[in-house]
Amino acid sequence: MRGVGGPEKEDPFESFVELWGRLLSEVDGERTVLVVEGERDRRSVRRLGWSGPVVVVHRGRPLSATASSLAGRSVIVLTDWDAEGGRLARRLADFLATDGGRLDLEYRRRLARVLRGELTHLEGLFGWARRQAERRGESIERLTEGADGPTG
Repeated sequence: MRGVGGPEKEDPFESFVELWGRLLSEVDGERTVLVVEGERDRRSVRRLGWSGPVVVVHRGRPLSATASSLAGRSVIVLTDWDAEGGRLARRLADFLATDGGRLDLEYRRRLARVLRGELTHLEGLFGWARRQAERRGESIERLTEGADGPTG
């Protein structure tokens, strides 16, 4: 949509669909791990089509132990977009910095920009995406086309 005399305004949902599609393309069997904060976050990303491994950090285990279990793997961190999620992402990055694996914080940063403060918790991402799709008369399945579908 172009405003009079202004730059074209990006559609948050379209940007999300594009970014989420790229994220889903990162699934590489067991090698690419998505790290989230809680069980509801895990369910949200599963409903959005992530079929690779998901590690939940708040399971009564020290963060250092969780990080050790991820050594040598490709890790995408999707913690919440609040202060606690930011601290957790930085701590994970510190723990994983020397393990020889690949750490990706970019998806978390880009999703925050696309969502423009509408969400602070990952667990709400599926609901947000579903509402955005419905407002356009579309189906949320558009996001998961080509994905293997949710698993454990």
